[in-house]
Amino acid sequence: MPNYLARVIALIDYGSGNLRSVHKALLKVGAEVRVAQRPEEITGARAMVLPGVGAFDDCIQALGKQGLLEAARQFIQTGRPFLGICVGYQALFEKSEEFNSCAAGLGIFQGKVVRFPAEHGLKIPQIGWNQLEVVKPECPLFRGVPSGSYVYFVHSFFPQPADASIVATQTTYGETFASSVWRDNVFATQFHPEKSQKVGLQLLKNFVELAAG
Repeated sequence: MPNYLARVIALIDYGSGNLRSVHKALLKVGAEVRVAQRPEEITGARAMVLPGVGAFDDCIQALGKQGLLEAARQFIQTGRPFLGICVGYQALFEKSEEFNSCAAGLGIFQGKVVRFPAEHGLKIPQIGWNQLEVVKPECPLFRGVPSGSYVYFVHSFFPQPADASIVATQTTYGETFASSVWRDNVFATQFHPEKSQKVGLQLLKNFVELAAG
């Protein structure tokens, strides 16, 4: 099969509602984007983006039905850049407590996805702007993004990484949680870069530049 996705970012389409906004944002920062619904459409891509909104189980099951769950896992193993967004971030962990979830995540990172605790009196889901505390300023995704920058969140659940060393940024909403992680070629954010205006576009630009090598 020809390597027709050379220099292209594969954007995974499993029916996620925010696919179009992620696509538009990637194009805006100079990416060549191929929307991928089947494993063969990933072949040769320089990087992969897994967006997501909605439920953890729905994401995992849809990816599995399309053969994209294992394809994503294999792509990550190649060392090429990978970006998970929102539920695409949560999917990288082992499991979720959402709605008595029974689906196993990708298991790239150890840990589980939990709900914001009710005792804080928080409005759940968290919808709107919140600040990033950059824990790992050396993370290439956050080049040019100062600590204290605001980004846009829409979520009721968040991952609890077993390995604290992968946490790239943290955010406080009742409690402090890992708002993004990074290890080797894998980056993931609980917030939505595509909805985070200038800061979000800088993050995506940094990712595109990594993909370009």
